[in-house]
Amino acid sequence: MRAVVQRVVSAKVEVGGEIVSQIGPGLCVLVGILETDTASDAEFLSRKILNMRLWDDVKKGKAWDQSVSQRGYEVLLVSQFTLYGFLKGNKPDFHVAMKPQLAKEFYEGFVERVRREYRPEMVKDGIFGAMMQVHSVNDGPVTMLLDSKGNGSQNGLSETPEQ
Repeated sequence: MRAVVQRVVSAKVEVGGEIVSQIGPGLCVLVGILETDTASDAEFLSRKILNMRLWDDVKKGKAWDQSVSQRGYEVLLVSQFTLYGFLKGNKPDFHVAMKPQLAKEFYEGFVERVRREYRPEMVKDGIFGAMMQVHSVNDGPVTMLLDSKGNGSQNGLSETPEQ
């Protein structure tokens, strides 16, 4: 699995001009699913999203010391198969992304996992397979890339589920 995690002041998803989800402070997470992803990839990504220390602890004067769950902030998950796209010439190719039928079930299971591991009312999502407009007001900006398999990580330093 692959995720683009953005610390936000607010974020929302619109489909057909209607707001389907919105959050205040927290994380907006674009989620891609590889055709070979398993439950261990979902567990890894969920744990990382909820425990990444992306906020300062003002009381202790420590930078990068608090997670979304410690802050009690919200999480907006958005399915994004294009995270596993690559260019063949100038045309995008998405054949390594999980097929839509399987990906929908896998993604919905992932959303439920994040809700169980945090607080269900604090985790929102878009509509799988819909043409969505994602609006976010980035905070910082702080943007992190996660890859459960360590593919494409800078300098090969990405943690993987087996670690």
